[in-house]
Amino acid sequence: MGTVTRDVVLEALKKVQDPELQRDIVSLGMVKNLEVTGGKVAFTVELTTPACPLRERIQEDCQKALVGLNGVTDLQISFGAQVRGSKTGAGQTDLLPSVKNVILVAAGKGGVGKSTVAANLAVALKMHGAATGLLDADIYGPSIPIIMGVKGEPKKIEVNGEFKLEPPTAHNLPVMSIGFFLEPDQAVIWRGPMLGKALHQLMADVHWGDLDYLVVDMPPGTGDVQITFSQQLKVSGALLVATPQDVALADVVRAKSMFDKVMIPIVGIVENMSYFICDGCGKKHEIFSRGGAERAAKRFKIPFLGEIPITSSIREWGDKGVPILVREPQSEISRTFLEIASRLAGQLSVVSEIARRAQSLKIISS
Repeated sequence: MGTVTRDVVLEALKKVQDPELQRDIVSLGMVKNLEVTGGKVAFTVELTTPACPLRERIQEDCQKALVGLNGVTDLQISFGAQVRGSKTGAGQTDLLPSVKNVILVAAGKGGVGKSTVAANLAVALKMHGAATGLLDADIYGPSIPIIMGVKGEPKKIEVNGEFKLEPPTAHNLPVMSIGFFLEPDQAVIWRGPMLGKALHQLMADVHWGDLDYLVVDMPPGTGDVQITFSQQLKVSGALLVATPQDVALADVVRAKSMFDKVMIPIVGIVENMSYFICDGCGKKHEIFSRGGAERAAKRFKIPFLGEIPITSSIREWGDKGVPILVREPQSEISRTFLEIASRLAGQLSVVSEIARRAQSLKIISS
């Protein structure tokens, strides 16, 4: 039996590709702490997100590449994760330098369950092991305080000689909303400048700490808030929430057009209220037609991340301030949210790799 070396192991691992990034794990710098002692090989695969949806596949590919390799008698593969930043926006000031990824959850119209999706995806990313925060940017209709079951004006704390707002914690997530500063029956009647100032404070004056992901619940439609975000904040991308009806296509067209104009990439589409499973017969009922959001995703070549069914438990526990993932973590719908969160994290890793390659080409050409 021959003697295996580090170089031999690394050469073999170059055959293992990250399925999403389409590059081998060695050149991506994902192989860490490689130890070769006699015939024993041990290393860590550092994933680009703890929510990686393809971890098992990567592990199987590593085993296939090394098991049976001449000289290898024992193989130990462990996994870690280091989330990579994917924020873009040339000429914009990064108001949140300690946040690696900013995700705007948006919809072309109201009433599609956007805030519920945003809250549960934030919880899902946290449950996957990522440091995650939730920002309610729906200035005119803040609902995150209700969905997350948190209220009260945030406290001020001193950070590096400056006073910042400390976001309250709900279900292990830091949460911030304009709703914390409003009376329950108070309407927000602000024009653009006041709106922009309020959003700036929710971002720059809040001590978010080090986050892998900040999920932002945007107001519905296309307007001042979206424009303000594009001008004041570097973001990773937008996730669109739509419904199954054919009208979803028109909603996606409007939202996509707006994000294209402000140069914010769309990283995925989620179809909410896709179907209802009858408690009595178990039959699947497609109340609002079917596939509208998925058809829109195919038309515009946007990743379709999944379908979320209608269930009374989402509404019931959301009204009580407990996301369904917290109340029923083993339920089918909770597994759906966890899968969608994994796919979203995967798409953000792709965005990060594309940005890294573009920067490398820029440096080479300059």
